[in-house]
Amino acid sequence: MNDGSSNQTAAPAREDLLERARALTPMLRERAEDTENARRVSDEVVAAFADAGLFRIMQPREFGGYEMDMRAMIDIGSELARGCTSSAWVYIIGASHAYLTALFPLEVQKEIWSDSTDVFVAGSYAPACLAEKVDGGYRITGEWPFASGIDNAAWALVGVLLPGSDGGPPAPAFLVLPASDCTIEDDWHTTGLCGTGSKRIVLTDAVVPEHRKLGFGPLLAGKSPGADHHRNPLYRLPFIATTPVGLISTALGAVQGAIDEFMESISSRTTRGAALGAGSTIAQFSAVQSRFAEATACLDCAKLLLYRTIETAMEEVSQGREVSVAHRIRNRRDHAFTVKLAEQAMTALDTVAGGRGLYKTSLFQRAWRDVHAVGKHVSFNWDAVSTMYGQHAFGLEARGQF
Repeated sequence: MNDGSSNQTAAPAREDLLERARALTPMLRERAEDTENARRVSDEVVAAFADAGLFRIMQPREFGGYEMDMRAMIDIGSELARGCTSSAWVYIIGASHAYLTALFPLEVQKEIWSDSTDVFVAGSYAPACLAEKVDGGYRITGEWPFASGIDNAAWALVGVLLPGSDGGPPAPAFLVLPASDCTIEDDWHTTGLCGTGSKRIVLTDAVVPEHRKLGFGPLLAGKSPGADHHRNPLYRLPFIATTPVGLISTALGAVQGAIDEFMESISSRTTRGAALGAGSTIAQFSAVQSRFAEATACLDCAKLLLYRTIETAMEEVSQGREVSVAHRIRNRRDHAFTVKLAEQAMTALDTVAGGRGLYKTSLFQRAWRDVHAVGKHVSFNWDAVSTMYGQHAFGLEARGQF
């Protein structure tokens, strides 16, 4: 068991970790088509992430982690996604769930990190069942979709509704249990983020000990059991209002990868059709110049907006202040709008990509599909999140998670 002292290690420099991610990117790009066809990230790639220490960026020092901020997760996730969005997505799941593990009661953290500090935790957030209170814990039966990286996982966390106290309404919470307790239903056949292995997990009469629970309410407000134990203000950030930045980083990295490929091809490409002036370089067309400017501007704006959501929230908790509801809802708006900007960037490039962008072997077409798949995530649904922001701004009850 970790005793809270023996596993503390000196954290590598942020740039060192980013350089390790850069070193993995060519390998991820080379494997991207195989990853997509396999519909999951290989154990070898996940092991490479672990060997590079990338999963530990926000893990507590007490358990071998580095306690870096979420900007480090954004930068590393974006870099990996330049090679393969699906692989970067699974990386983000591992890194963000190491952070989430740190918010559970200390007893749970010791269980999960007892044998290794590089443990992959998968999961599915939506409360899929009402847990039954039994002696010493909870009995659950249900199905949880979208469990990204479940094939690689040692542990799984699932969203449930816990029975209300004193006759009150059920309360949403996470329960965590060994992944070996789950049955995996292979239903992940998609057009985007194909390699994330975001399959359905099934549990039947599984019993989870009482201590392995974490209520959504404390998470949303940054008041989890782990926040009480770990001194770093990182663990007092409101979960839903900050942690999605990791998933968003994969869309930004995919856009950057598409821009990189576009730039590489544009220098040598000439038109062949007489109607367009055969022999002219693609770069000479004003439409190409304009759409490229639009794509790069969208990406720059998205990065700045995403950084702001983290930096302003971190400033609040570092000063010992709770992040306000207004701030949390603004962050949620900015999360969704950042993904909207990434989609706009890919659409701009798509209009001038030409026939080469249609080939299945092209990184460009995969990036287009992956970025729009990120936009399908419930946390980034613009209509839902933007109306929540409007409701709060107009003095109405804000409906949504923040």
